[in-house]
This record gives sequence, structure tokens and C-alpha cells, in this order.
Amino acid sequence: MMHSCRYAILLLLIAAPLAAQEPEPDFARHLFPPELVMQHQHALRLTPEQRTSITQGIRDLQLKVVDLQWKMQDEAQKLTELVQGPRVDEVQTLAQVDRVLGLEREIKRAHMALLVRIKNLLEPRQQDTLHVLRPARR
Repeated sequence: MMHSCRYAILLLLIAAPLAAQEPEPDFARHLFPPELVMQHQHALRLTPEQRTSITQGIRDLQLKVVDLQWKMQDEAQKLTELVQGPRVDEVQTLAQVDRVLGLEREIKRAHMALLVRIKNLLEPRQQDTLHVLRPARR
């Protein structure tokens, strides 16, 4: 089943060649991944409240994403089944692609919501510190 999901995702990526080679979106430099914040929590002097809020946000995201990933896996499998035969129903296949992409959108949106919450929890000086400590962009 995992091979089928990878195949379905590969099909989706064919529609957007070179997507993997695109640089990080410009907005990303203004947000802070939770791993970066956790890695530098002492330098940031995170308050217990900030740490608790960030931890809870990560937990909430993980719960939501796990559920969405299960759904996406199921929908990707259905997509794989639709394209396996010698003839493909275009309308049905594109509708299924929309379902897979919709779930992908929900996952990305949930992740973005966490990044925004984290930024809003950080004081300006903490954000400045993270900008300095962040590894150079690729």
C-alpha cells in the first residue's frame, strides 16, 4: 500500500516539475519552526507559559495531521486504483486528485497556523535572536 501511495504522490508531482527544486518560500524566513525554537529555548529565555503553549500547539498539530495523513493515504490509494487500468476516467480521476490535494492543503494550513501561533507567542527580542541563530537559507 505504501508503494501505491508513493506512486500516486509521484503522479501528482509530475504536474509540477521542478517543484522540489524551488527555494523556500519568501514568507518562511519570517516564521520559526518549532524545532528551531526548542533547540534554542535557553538562548531565547522562553517563559514556562511560552513553552507550554508551543508544546500544546505541537501536540494539537500532530493529532490533526495524523488523522489527515490517514485520510490522505486512503484517498491516494483510491487515486492509484483509478489510474491503474489501460483507460482512465478523467473526470473521476481529477475529482480524486482534488480530494487528495484538499487534504494536503489542510495539512499545510494546520502547519502554517502553528507557525503563526509560535511567532505570535515570541517577543520581538526572541524573534530577533532566532533570526540570528537560524541556519543560513539554502
